[in-house]
This record gives sequence, structure tokens and C-alpha cells, in this order.
Amino acid sequence: MVLAMMSGLRDLTGKTAVVTGVAHGIGSAIATSLREAGADVHGVDKDTIDLTDSSAVQNFFTGLPPVDILVNNAGGVVGQVGRPIEDVTDAQWLAVVDANLTTAFFCTRAVVPAMKERRWGRIVTISSAAGLTVSKTGIQAYASAKAAQIGFTRQMAHELGPHGITVNCICPGFILSNPTTLKQWESYGPDGQAELVRGIATRRLGAPGDIANGVRFFVAEASAWVTGQTIAIDGGSAFL
Repeated sequence: MVLAMMSGLRDLTGKTAVVTGVAHGIGSAIATSLREAGADVHGVDKDTIDLTDSSAVQNFFTGLPPVDILVNNAGGVVGQVGRPIEDVTDAQWLAVVDANLTTAFFCTRAVVPAMKERRWGRIVTISSAAGLTVSKTGIQAYASAKAAQIGFTRQMAHELGPHGITVNCICPGFILSNPTTLKQWESYGPDGQAELVRGIATRRLGAPGDIANGVRFFVAEASAWVTGQTIAIDGGSAFL
């Protein structure tokens, strides 16, 4: 039985997967991991398609085979920095919410009909520790959108479970995965960096592959009874 379960965690041969936000570390690592497991992976990033445009998203998915696995990883702070709430413009708020929450909604909506037809599907959304606590950058829209992704996951799991579709969420801890997180890390300085690492039980920052491993668990055939879950993959961070 153990060997059968391990095989179920490894083999995705014949499955079609879409991973959004593949330009940098986490998305790229997830796409590579699913591909190594045998899935036919289609990676998408903002330079490929505007995922905040519902028509563009629908057209993209229409051109693909039926999708078995969707990983909503696109998001981020869209170049913003923390500022007092009274200084945040409408456009700044909406840009972050759209990049994180609206993209997940558009992509999920696009893949669900075919998943329902086949009565099989796996949807994983990559949220953030900011969705469980606060954003270290102080960006209100980011913390709010990431928390909303967790709520979206729970609601979709309830709605789609009867159709054989599981929906789960991962909240990564601090990972040096793109230019934004690298700049953030450098801004802490040696003392701040040391303090952050001391607050992690494993005493190290995460790596993109740590998140990819979590995705592999959620999308596996052997994980068919796991849905509506949010897991913090953060090395045991004390800041949650």
C-alpha cells in the first residue's frame, strides 16, 4: 500500500497542467516538477498573456487540451511598496488585487467545465504567509488578496468536491524566488536577515522546490480526499 501511494504521488503521465507565473523561482520550479512527473505542462506568465483580462484567459484555455491540473501561482506586489492607507490610490489597490485574486478566479473558471465533464481535477493556489498574518512589506492590498485566495479555495472546494475536483492552497514562507523578494531580503540588512532566520524552526529560508513538493502532494491521485486545505510551507515560521 505504501508503494502504491508513493507511485500515486509521482506519476502524472497523461495529465495536462497549467502553471501561471512561471517567469521566476516558485512557478518555474512547480512547472519543472510537474513535467518531471510526466505531466504535459503549459507555463504562463504576464509576458505571455494578460491574466487579468478575462477574454484573453478564456481564449488561452480554449486553445489547450482539457486541463487536469491548474496551479494559480501568478501574483505579487506589481512593483509597489508599502505606504499609509490614505496614500493608496484606487488603481494601486486594484492592480494588486487583480494580479493575485482576479487571475485565480479567471483561470479557475476557465478550467472547471472540462474538469466537471471528466469528474477529475486538481486546483492549487499559491497564496502567501501574508494571507495568514500580515505583509512584511506593509502592502494592504497584497495581504488582503492573499487572504481572499484562501477563502476562494475553501469555497471552491465545497462547490467542486461533488464533481471529483479538489481545490487546495499553499502559503509559502519567505523564499528568495524573484527580484522583489531578493530586494526585500537585502533591505533587512545582516541583523534583520539573521532575526528572520532565527524565527524559522529549520533555520533556513525556503527554496522554490519546497513549494513544488507541496503542489506535487496536492495534485496526486493519492490525495483525492484532501481538499479545501491551506498549508503553510514555511519551515516552521514563528511569525505566523
